Amino acid sequence: MIVTRFAPSPTGHLHLGHAFAAFNAWRRARAAGGRFLLRMEDIDPSRCRPEFADSIQDDLQWLGLDWDGPVRVQSEHLTDYQSVLDGLAEQELVYPCFCTRADIAREIAASVNAPHGPDGGLLYPGTCRRLSAAERAERIAAGERFAQRLDMAAAFRPGLTYHEDGEGRIVCHPDRFGDVVLARKDTPASYHLCVTHDDALQVVGVVTRGVDLKPATDLHRLLQALMGWPEPAYAHHRLLTDATGRRLSKRDKAETLRSIRAEGVSARAIIERFAQS
Repeated sequence: MIVTRFAPSPTGHLHLGHAFAAFNAWRRARAAGGRFLLRMEDIDPSRCRPEFADSIQDDLQWLGLDWDGPVRVQSEHLTDYQSVLDGLAEQELVYPCFCTRADIAREIAASVNAPHGPDGGLLYPGTCRRLSAAERAERIAAGERFAQRLDMAAAFRPGLTYHEDGEGRIVCHPDRFGDVVLARKDTPASYHLCVTHDDALQVVGVVTRGVDLKPATDLHRLLQALMGWPEPAYAHHRLLTDATGRRLSKRDKAETLRSIRAEGVSARAIIERFAQS
């Protein structure tokens, strides 16, 4: 049985781009007689709000996108993610990072050829990876706050691939991400860790999401391999754009479903638009 999921972060109301992602996951599951799950990725307490989670569910119900079983709320399962971090620590694959953003910026500025990741951002220069075990222990004992980073050099597994819908097997290059953060100083786990854990826990067989997240699949496959989690198939769909060709996003204040509903647009009209896309 196919299991898909829609996993929004409740940091605002749904816009059409979100709804399109939900529709793609819902349609794939329903067409195959499978299950469609809803998950709230709300591990960032500074941005996520319960009222937005309620609004998301209300909008999905209005669209007719029903889900199976209870909604998984990530903030209620922080111990699960800590267990993953503990497992990686036992394999000596993570290390504490005490750097501030200013520290990282200074070291990068001093580098002649600072490498960039798949998203175009500068990679972490590995400052805290070079600390001795004694120095790490001393700083932790002193109460310094720290993030946890994946030691990519130790964690890298060559030959990983994943199956992309319509493309076949794709070779992964997770090393392009460098020593990514798996737990921030202010948040107990990262998106990358939580999403791969929950997809495995909920037996998600097909991950449908926007093509903007396709590069992250390389890193997710690495985490799956390190933790012995099953490999799902992937189906990355196109992104909806506005009249100027710019993708719809919260950052750019894309029109929300709530405002569209207030204008009298019907759910059927939106679903028909999605079905034709």
